[in-house]
Amino acid sequence: MTEIERHDERVMTVFGEGIVTTEPNEAVVALGVITQDPDLSMAQGQNAELVNNVIQVLMSEGIPREEIQTIDYSIQPQYVNVDGVQQFRGYQVTHILRVTVAEIARVGQVIDGAVDAGANRVLDIQFSVSHPEVFYQIALTRALEDAVAKAETLADSMNTELDPIPIKVTELSVDRPGIYQTFALTQSAGETPIEPGQMDIKVRVEAKFHYLE
Repeated sequence: MTEIERHDERVMTVFGEGIVTTEPNEAVVALGVITQDPDLSMAQGQNAELVNNVIQVLMSEGIPREEIQTIDYSIQPQYVNVDGVQQFRGYQVTHILRVTVAEIARVGQVIDGAVDAGANRVLDIQFSVSHPEVFYQIALTRALEDAVAKAETLADSMNTELDPIPIKVTELSVDRPGIYQTFALTQSAGETPIEPGQMDIKVRVEAKFHYLE
């Protein structure tokens, strides 16, 4: 979108976009343990034992303790409908961990180790880059370059002179998408395959330039 103002001050407004495509180099996995038992203390005890096993395996896989965080812990009573009557059947205890895996090639191995240790829920995986600000700066530079190029093209088409230094630049939006994968656990003879794909970091700017007739 381009806008040209013809008032006392001749100003041209253009929009630029910069995109950086990169491969993610770290992943955040949400996984955990759900246990059920008619006795609350039993459900809690089983859950705590399994979660501790999972944490120990994750640490043995090289995950630092500070990269393993509890993001959800809940206790919910469970009921079953019998002939239209809700009957109490026990308690469900849920403990979900947020695990950051710095070596993205080992995500499948880490998940498999956690499952072997007792994890029975893998909720999602979010892929990202460890230093997104570096790619943001590159995308921002490209967005401004795109805006300048558009302004110069318009000035040439109007046979006018353009001041290539913008009088105002406004950042409109930044897209730093993560990539999520949700799946059910299955028994497999090999390692769980995880494909991170690629991710785009996009920056959009609005730039205003002076021009002469």
